[in-house]
Amino acid sequence: MTGTTLDAYPAAVRDAVAAARERVSALHAELPRWGLVVWTAGNVSERVVVDLDAGPGERDLLVIKPSGVTYDELSPEAMVVCDLDGTLVEGTRAPSSDTDAHAYVYRHMPEVGGVVHTHSTYATAWAARGEPVPCVLTMMADEFGGDIPVGPFALIGDDSIGRGIVETLRDSRSPAVLMRNHGPFTIGRDAKAAVKAAVMCEEVARTVHVSRQLGEPLPIAQSDVDSLYARYQNVYGQR
Repeated sequence: MTGTTLDAYPAAVRDAVAAARERVSALHAELPRWGLVVWTAGNVSERVVVDLDAGPGERDLLVIKPSGVTYDELSPEAMVVCDLDGTLVEGTRAPSSDTDAHAYVYRHMPEVGGVVHTHSTYATAWAARGEPVPCVLTMMADEFGGDIPVGPFALIGDDSIGRGIVETLRDSRSPAVLMRNHGPFTIGRDAKAAVKAAVMCEEVARTVHVSRQLGEPLPIAQSDVDSLYARYQNVYGQR
């Protein structure tokens, strides 16, 4: 596939795209490092805001991994740039098969700056069962603010997956959704935050699975979940 060019965009936008390519390329290396993907599966994208004076998402772009390319072949230059209709703007390779899903999320959730998809083993096992991961760990309360929800079954190839992600997460505190029979998608204010959510999603999915082999995990009271979530989101770490 032959892409068009970013030459028509202002220099500031071209610079922002170049920086996003660097970040997205580096963040893709985190997926195999944390055991979240195999072979060419999975992808990371990041929104590039084009016009601060336009409405949310009206002219934004996204940077994403090319389709079917192994992780050791990825580089900033290999990343492709699409508009929020999923149309290739710049790049010489076809974008990820999940591009339409990512684009749909960006169009309908303007607060989201990064999207990640993995096939991590434990989270995907919960997705195969169509079962939410229950909030039985303080780590889950911190990061997800409750259960990790399940989204509907959807076929790859159009924006059906994106619609399921948005429908499930629009009114949820969770940055992760388990798309049924498919696997986890995570969102964040930027791509790094979405990758963090993917790492945490797999960790808690694994831990809760192990706990269930020993017996029924103990629930956390909703008031305590709310308190933990508020502290972690607003107080924890360096501000």
